[in-house]
Amino acid sequence: MRLFAAVLPPEDVIGALAQEIAALKKLPGADRLRWTGRPGWHFTLAFYGEVGEELLPELSERLGRAAHRTEPFEIALRGGGQFGRGKVLWTGADGDLRTMGFLAERAEAAARRAGVEMGEHRRYKAHLTVARGRDVVDVRPHVQVLTGFTSRTWTVDELVLVRSNLPKSGVAGERPRYEPVARWALGGAG
Repeated sequence: MRLFAAVLPPEDVIGALAQEIAALKKLPGADRLRWTGRPGWHFTLAFYGEVGEELLPELSERLGRAAHRTEPFEIALRGGGQFGRGKVLWTGADGDLRTMGFLAERAEAAARRAGVEMGEHRRYKAHLTVARGRDVVDVRPHVQVLTGFTSRTWTVDELVLVRSNLPKSGVAGERPRYEPVARWALGGAG
Protein backbone atom coordinates (compact mmCIF):
# COMPACT_ATOMS: atom_id res chain seq x y z
CA MET A 1 0.00 0.00 0.00
CA ARG A 2 1.14 3.56 -0.76
CA LEU A 3 1.61 5.42 2.55
CA PHE A 4 2.76 8.69 4.06
CA ALA A 5 2.82 10.32 7.51
CA ALA A 6 0.94 13.60 7.78
CA VAL A 7 -0.51 16.44 9.78
CA LEU A 8 -4.15 17.08 8.85
CA PRO A 9 -5.55 20.59 9.35
CA PRO A 10 -8.93 20.90 11.12
CA GLU A 11 -12.07 21.35 9.03
CA ASP A 12 -12.48 25.09 9.69
CA VAL A 13 -8.90 25.75 8.55
CA ILE A 14 -9.60 23.70 5.41
CA GLY A 15 -12.70 25.87 4.90
CA ALA A 16 -10.65 29.06 5.09
CA LEU A 17 -8.18 27.63 2.58
CA ALA A 18 -11.04 26.64 0.26
CA GLN A 19 -12.19 30.28 0.16
CA GLU A 20 -8.66 31.37 -0.72
CA ILE A 21 -8.39 28.73 -3.45
CA ALA A 22 -11.71 29.87 -4.96
CA ALA A 23 -10.12 33.31 -5.48
CA LEU A 24 -6.93 31.78 -6.92
CA LYS A 25 -8.92 29.80 -9.48
CA LYS A 26 -10.13 33.10 -11.01
CA LEU A 27 -6.59 34.25 -11.84
CA PRO A 28 -4.98 33.93 -15.29
CA GLY A 29 -3.36 30.53 -15.81
CA ALA A 30 -5.49 28.80 -13.18
CA ASP A 31 -7.02 26.54 -15.83
CA ARG A 32 -3.53 25.13 -16.57
CA LEU A 33 -3.22 23.86 -12.99
CA ARG A 34 -4.65 20.70 -11.42
CA TRP A 35 -6.10 21.81 -8.08
CA THR A 36 -5.69 19.26 -5.30
CA GLY A 37 -9.04 19.83 -3.58
CA ARG A 38 -10.05 19.55 0.07
CA PRO A 39 -9.51 15.79 0.57
CA GLY A 40 -5.87 16.21 -0.51
CA TRP A 41 -4.93 19.07 1.78
CA HIS A 42 -2.39 17.88 4.32
CA PHE A 43 1.19 18.44 5.41
CA THR A 44 3.20 15.41 4.36
CA LEU A 45 5.81 14.71 7.04
CA ALA A 46 7.39 11.66 5.38
CA PHE A 47 6.45 9.95 2.14
CA TYR A 48 6.92 6.17 2.26
CA GLY A 49 5.68 5.05 -1.15
CA GLU A 50 4.74 1.39 -1.48
CA VAL A 51 4.97 -0.38 1.89
CA GLY A 52 4.41 -4.11 2.23
CA GLU A 53 1.78 -5.32 4.69
CA GLU A 54 4.49 -7.18 6.63
CA LEU A 55 6.19 -3.86 7.54
CA LEU A 56 3.02 -2.16 8.76
CA PRO A 57 3.09 -3.44 12.40
CA GLU A 58 6.71 -2.32 12.95
CA LEU A 59 6.11 0.99 11.18
CA SER A 60 3.00 1.61 13.28
CA GLU A 61 4.81 0.84 16.52
CA ARG A 62 7.68 3.17 15.65
CA LEU A 63 5.35 5.97 14.53
CA GLY A 64 3.50 5.62 17.83
CA ARG A 65 6.78 6.13 19.67
CA ALA A 66 7.67 9.12 17.48
CA ALA A 67 4.30 10.70 18.27
CA HIS A 68 4.68 10.02 21.99
CA ARG A 69 8.11 11.75 22.00
CA THR A 70 6.72 14.87 20.29
CA GLU A 71 4.70 17.41 22.26
CA PRO A 72 1.63 19.04 20.66
CA PHE A 73 2.49 22.26 18.84
CA GLU A 74 0.74 25.20 17.26
CA ILE A 75 0.76 26.13 13.58
CA ALA A 76 -1.30 28.06 11.05
CA LEU A 77 -1.44 28.08 7.27
CA ARG A 78 0.42 31.11 6.00
CA GLY A 79 1.64 32.53 2.73
CA GLY A 80 2.58 30.51 -0.31
CA GLY A 81 5.19 29.65 -2.85
CA GLN A 82 6.11 27.42 -5.73
CA PHE A 83 8.43 24.55 -6.55
CA GLY A 84 9.74 23.72 -10.00
CA ARG A 85 9.01 27.08 -11.63
CA GLY A 86 5.27 26.81 -11.22
CA LYS A 87 4.85 23.04 -11.32
CA VAL A 88 3.75 23.00 -7.67
CA LEU A 89 1.83 25.78 -5.91
CA TRP A 90 1.62 25.56 -2.12
CA THR A 91 0.66 27.33 1.05
CA GLY A 92 3.10 27.23 3.93
CA ALA A 93 2.97 27.03 7.68
CA ASP A 94 3.71 29.46 10.48
CA GLY A 95 4.19 28.71 14.16
CA ASP A 96 6.26 26.02 15.83
CA LEU A 97 7.97 24.80 12.66
CA ARG A 98 10.88 23.50 14.70
CA THR A 99 8.70 20.89 16.41
CA MET A 100 6.97 20.10 13.13
CA GLY A 101 10.42 19.49 11.61
CA PHE A 102 11.32 17.18 14.51
CA LEU A 103 8.12 15.23 13.95
CA ALA A 104 8.95 14.92 10.24
CA GLU A 105 12.46 13.65 11.06
CA ARG A 106 11.04 11.15 13.55
CA ALA A 107 8.44 9.92 11.03
CA GLU A 108 11.19 9.36 8.47
CA ALA A 109 13.49 7.65 10.99
CA ALA A 110 10.62 5.40 12.13
CA ALA A 111 10.17 4.16 8.58
CA ARG A 112 13.87 3.58 7.98
CA ARG A 113 14.13 1.59 11.23
CA ALA A 114 11.05 -0.43 10.25
CA GLY A 115 12.74 -1.40 6.97
CA VAL A 116 10.88 0.94 4.60
CA GLU A 117 12.99 2.00 1.60
CA MET A 118 13.10 5.77 1.86
CA GLY A 119 15.52 6.88 -0.85
CA GLU A 120 17.57 9.99 -0.25
CA HIS A 121 16.87 12.26 2.71
CA ARG A 122 15.61 15.76 1.91
CA ARG A 123 15.45 18.65 4.31
CA TYR A 124 11.86 19.12 5.47
CA LYS A 125 9.93 22.13 4.14
CA ALA A 126 6.45 22.50 5.67
CA HIS A 127 4.02 23.02 2.80
CA LEU A 128 0.54 22.00 1.76
CA THR A 129 0.21 21.49 -2.01
CA VAL A 130 -2.80 23.26 -3.49
CA ALA A 131 -2.12 22.79 -7.23
CA ARG A 132 0.21 21.13 -9.71
CA GLY A 133 0.99 21.91 -13.33
CA ARG A 134 2.16 19.47 -15.98
CA ASP A 135 4.10 22.27 -17.64
CA VAL A 136 5.80 25.35 -16.27
CA VAL A 137 3.06 27.82 -15.30
CA ASP A 138 3.55 31.44 -14.25
CA VAL A 139 2.05 31.22 -10.77
CA ARG A 140 3.50 34.50 -9.53
CA PRO A 141 0.01 36.09 -9.33
CA HIS A 142 -1.17 33.09 -7.29
CA VAL A 143 1.83 33.29 -4.95
CA GLN A 144 1.20 37.03 -4.56
CA VAL A 145 -2.39 36.40 -3.45
CA LEU A 146 -1.27 33.63 -1.07
CA THR A 147 1.28 36.01 0.50
CA GLY A 148 -1.53 37.68 2.44
CA PHE A 149 -3.25 34.44 3.46
CA THR A 150 -3.19 33.28 7.08
CA SER A 151 -5.52 30.79 8.73
CA ARG A 152 -6.28 30.64 12.40
CA THR A 153 -3.69 28.93 14.59
CA TRP A 154 -4.49 25.40 15.76
CA THR A 155 -2.84 22.83 17.98
CA VAL A 156 -1.43 19.82 16.16
CA ASP A 157 -2.09 16.96 18.56
CA GLU A 158 -1.82 13.88 16.36
CA LEU A 159 0.31 12.13 13.77
CA VAL A 160 -1.66 10.39 11.00
CA LEU A 161 -0.60 7.52 8.75
CA VAL A 162 -2.42 7.99 5.44
CA ARG A 163 -2.96 5.60 2.55
CA SER A 164 -2.96 7.13 -0.92
CA ASN A 165 -5.20 5.30 -3.38
CA LEU A 166 -4.09 6.34 -6.86
CA PRO A 167 -6.66 6.76 -9.64
CA LYS A 168 -7.16 3.64 -11.74
CA SER A 169 -10.03 4.60 -14.02
CA GLY A 170 -7.99 6.67 -16.47
CA VAL A 171 -10.62 9.40 -16.31
CA ALA A 172 -9.02 12.80 -16.88
CA GLY A 173 -8.91 14.89 -13.72
CA GLU A 174 -9.48 12.00 -11.34
CA ARG A 175 -7.57 12.55 -8.09
CA PRO A 176 -6.02 10.19 -5.56
CA ARG A 177 -8.19 9.25 -2.58
CA TYR A 178 -6.68 9.57 0.88
CA GLU A 179 -7.62 7.28 3.73
CA PRO A 180 -6.29 7.60 7.31
CA VAL A 181 -4.93 4.20 8.37
CA ALA A 182 -3.85 5.03 11.94
CA ARG A 183 -3.61 8.01 14.30
CA TRP A 184 -1.40 8.62 17.32
CA ALA A 185 -1.76 11.37 19.91
CA LEU A 186 1.28 13.57 20.33
CA GLY A 187 3.05 13.65 23.70
CA GLY A 188 0.53 14.02 26.49
CA ALA A 189 -2.40 14.74 24.15
CA GLY A 190 -5.61 12.81 24.02
